[in-house]
This record gives sequence, structure tokens and C-alpha cells, in this order.
Amino acid sequence: MEKKHSLWYVILIAASAGMAGLLYGFDTAVISGAIGYLQDLYDLSPAMEGWVISCVMIGGVIGVALSGFLSDKFGRKNILMVSAIFFIISALGSAFAIDVTTLVLARILGGFGIGFASALSVTYISECAPPAIRGRLGSMYQLFTILGICATFYINYGVANSGTYEWGLEAGWRWMLGYGTIPGIIFLFLLFFIPESPRYLIQKGKDQEAYQILKRINGEEIAKKEEKDIKASIKAEQSSSAKELLKPGLRMAMGVGVFLALFNQVIGMNAVTYYGPDIFRSVGFENNTEFLATSIIGSVQVVFTIVAILLIDKLGRKKLMAIGSSFMAIFMLLIGSVFYFSPANAGVLLIILIAGFTASFCISMGPIPWIMIPEIFPNHLRAKAVGIATIFLWGANWAIGQFTPVLINNMGSAFTFWMFAVINVICFIFVMTIVPETKNKTLEEIGEIWKPKTAAKKKKTYEEMV
Repeated sequence: MEKKHSLWYVILIAASAGMAGLLYGFDTAVISGAIGYLQDLYDLSPAMEGWVISCVMIGGVIGVALSGFLSDKFGRKNILMVSAIFFIISALGSAFAIDVTTLVLARILGGFGIGFASALSVTYISECAPPAIRGRLGSMYQLFTILGICATFYINYGVANSGTYEWGLEAGWRWMLGYGTIPGIIFLFLLFFIPESPRYLIQKGKDQEAYQILKRINGEEIAKKEEKDIKASIKAEQSSSAKELLKPGLRMAMGVGVFLALFNQVIGMNAVTYYGPDIFRSVGFENNTEFLATSIIGSVQVVFTIVAILLIDKLGRKKLMAIGSSFMAIFMLLIGSVFYFSPANAGVLLIILIAGFTASFCISMGPIPWIMIPEIFPNHLRAKAVGIATIFLWGANWAIGQFTPVLINNMGSAFTFWMFAVINVICFIFVMTIVPETKNKTLEEIGEIWKPKTAAKKKKTYEEMV
């Protein structure tokens, strides 16, 4: 009977995290379908087009920054519920927006919700899930994000085909944005049935309640050990400071975490996600075939994210990131060349090249930074370090959303994609020279990687003497 309880708890935990990913995926993708209509309706400049898309990241950065403090004060579950409510209100506000200003305000509010959810969902899983499957459940957040993106591309395609272009200009984009209420309501509904984080309960002195949850998840024997470990970890965190991340060794780990977060965003995938229909429209796709082409790219994302989950513990993090970034650089070089030499005849070739880039991203710099960033830091500093890295990630996300249309307008599509090719080359060099391999390493072994060489040498000499 205890095993059934554990199974249901794991399912509920995974579902809650998955729906948080769907919210992020929906909001990332839905605006790509609406922005073409909004551009014509409100005569948006490239900078304003970028602002309508990227404004949600402003709310996201603030949401991430506040999530740790608020969840420690009010609980992980409660703040996740607030995030769902914000997202629902944002979807409705976007659908009924009367002008660009109200649309932007609604999207910023949604950004708060997504920021809370993105920062807390994986944290919540790690604090609740059984140790044996904690890593796999954590990686599912990225998979559900991709599922959300793919599903939203098809929703956009379906809405665009539901009427004339004039109907889309008047009401279609509102339906696209308004559909966000559905994942928001489902997410909120699921949260009513999941427990509060045992870690939060222990922080608040509710040890017995926390133990009962751990017991239902893990069984009595493991629950006792988990409770003991949580108390030790909380004690260590209370005596730690974020300044420790600037000490030799951990400073390098923090640098790696920040750069992984940045490369997750700036290598070009978000430019394709946010502006996919515009990109395909610029090479001759019309009559909503640009939405179909974008949906195909979304399907590629789903397939190769699953491939990454299957390969990551077999081939290793470093190898997959090196392979992926090298192929992404090649595909971006070729995409830029298509725009430079024959954009009018790109058609199917462009779909193939963008699909190749997308597949390379999804087996490497898409899911792996989300997995590596938490595992390269010691337990007592993990939450602080991940929070800092996530702020950089959202900041980079905002920059791509804001400046991609400006770059395309001023530099042209070819030079914009060649710029992404160069960034991918830099990413490859960074991975090969700086990033360590963490496959099959314990957290303690990963910690040894960051220790200053002088300290490691002294330890080795001492051990030889003994």
C-alpha cells in the first residue's frame, strides 16, 4: 500500500512541475503567432516589436529574484499557486487588451508568474521526489517546456486557419493569447492536490508533518535519513553566505554556471522560437504555411529533447554539449548563407537547416544547462547559486527577444544568423576548455573539481606521506 502512495505522490509532483514547464513553453511560443498580426494592427517598429515579445522577461527576472525569499516565507506550494493565478490573469488580460500598453502590462504580470514557476518547480521536485528518480524528474521540466512550445505552435496554426487574415487581425491573435488560461487553470487545479515541500515545513518547525510526507514518498527508513539530511543542510545554509561563491574554486563554478545559463539563451534558439513565422514568411511562406513550418520545428524539439534525456547519462554532459554546439555553429552558418545568397528560393532547405539546428540544440545546450547548473554547486550554496544563474538566463532571454528584430532590420538576416554562428563557436571553445564532465560523479567528486590546485596538491602530498 505504501508503494502506491509513493507512486501517486511522484505522479502529482511530476505533473505539477510539468505544467509549470508548459506555462513557460506556452508563453515562449504563443507570441510568435500573434506578433505578425500585432505588428500590422499597431504598426510596430522593430524595437517595439522586440519590446512586446521581451517585456515578459522583465517580469520573469523580478519573479526569479523574489521567488527564493517569498517561497521561504510563504511556502513553495503557495507561491506556485500565485504563479498560476498571475498566468491566468495575464492570459485573459492579453486576450482583452485594448492597446499595446495594456498588452505589455498583462505580459509583464505573466512574467512574474513564469519567473516564480521556473525558479521553484525544479526546486520543489528536488525537495519532494524520491532520491532514486530525483534527477529524471528534474529533467522533465525541460521536456514539458518543449511540449508546451510544440503544442502552442500547433494552436497558433489552428487559430490562423480558422478565419481570414482580417479575422486574425481583429480576433485571432486574442484567441492565441487567451488559450493560456487553459494550462494555467490545470496547473492551479493540480497544485491543490500536492503536499507542501518537506524542506519548507522543517524550516518552519513542522517536523512531524514533513516526516509524514517523506514517509509516504520514500517509506519509513529513507524518510528518517531524508529528514536528518534536510536538517543538516538547512543548518549549513543558515551559516553560509552568497559571498562564498566568490572564493577561489567556487568562483570558477559560479562562472561556469552563469556562462551555461547565458549560452542556453544566446546561441539562437530563442530567436527561432520567438520569430519563427516571421523568419519563414521572409523567404516566401504564406497562407499560414509559415505557422505549419514553425510547428514542424516544434515537433523536432520534442523528439530530440527525449533523445537527450536518454543519452545524457550515457554519453555525458560535456560530450553532448561539444557535439551540439559544433553542429549548431555549422547550421547557423548555412542558414545565414541561405539568406545571403538565395532567400527567395530557400523554402524546404531552410526548414531542413533550422530543424538540424534545433535538433542539435535539443540534445545539448537546451536541456543540459538546466541539469548541470544545480549539480556543480555544494548543497548549502545550491539554491543561491542557481538563483543567480537563473537571473542571468532570464536577462539573456530578454535581450534575444528585444534585439533580434532590431538586428535583422539593421544587419539583415544573413549577418544576424552568422553572428549566432560565431556565438556557437565561442560556446564550443568554452565547453571544451572550461566545462568539466560530471557524468557518473557524486556531488562530492564534483566539489573536488573546483578546489584550488594548491589545496588539492597539499591534500595529495599529505595522503602520500601518510
